[in-house]
Amino acid sequence: MEILITNDDGIYAEGIYALASAMRKVGNVTVVAPDTQRSAVGHAITITDPLRVVEAKRNGKFFGYAASGTPADCVKLGIKAIMKKRPDLVVSGVNLGGNQAYNILYSGTVSGATEGALLGIPSMAVSLDTFVKPDFAPSAAFAAKLAVQMMKRRVPAGTLINVNVPHLPAKRIKGVRVTNQSRTCFNDWFDKRKDPHGNTYYWMTGDYKPEDPDKASDLNALLDGYISVTPIQFDLTDYKFVPELENWGLKFR
Repeated sequence: MEILITNDDGIYAEGIYALASAMRKVGNVTVVAPDTQRSAVGHAITITDPLRVVEAKRNGKFFGYAASGTPADCVKLGIKAIMKKRPDLVVSGVNLGGNQAYNILYSGTVSGATEGALLGIPSMAVSLDTFVKPDFAPSAAFAAKLAVQMMKRRVPAGTLINVNVPHLPAKRIKGVRVTNQSRTCFNDWFDKRKDPHGNTYYWMTGDYKPEDPDKASDLNALLDGYISVTPIQFDLTDYKFVPELENWGLKFR
């Protein structure tokens, strides 16, 4: 199995190192990841600047390719320019911080997997729901098990698997739930400040209330101590609304 790995935390993040180590037990791994932090870039791609790629080392050994672009750029580069064989699987992560609910729309981690799915390759995104003292081993180990399943089973074209792992020791993780995407989101605002030269600038901040009445949501799975596994597709058409919109009788003239 040929596996392409990327992330949005950058090629030197601990999460991608743990993921690559686990994935090497089930397949041949190629790492193509951003050369620095690219969190919350969504599905951005680079079209006005060249993409620069250098070999990256970890512990004195070749680890992968560090690219100057976004996670989606990295997946495109990996598939279309770097890898000699087309990958059987694209895996993005392990991300520092959860990517559940509406967070997925901003997530570079999820977008790395989305790009793989758009290119017709089974893909998953993996995130650990913490920013404090992360232990990436359980997330990486589960991702490797899921990778084997994804090769045995069929993932529909245009669908990716979004995995979120609770921040718990492996023995305290209760199991796995197949979930829906929660509809919760951040309540954000902007803190208005002055720089040393008297110029106004704004710094986005906010809070997040982890509450969702949908018991089948990814958010509630995490809160209950379960790994959340959500199938996501990015056909954004609201099919239920199409007939009503047709009845509007829209005309150009």
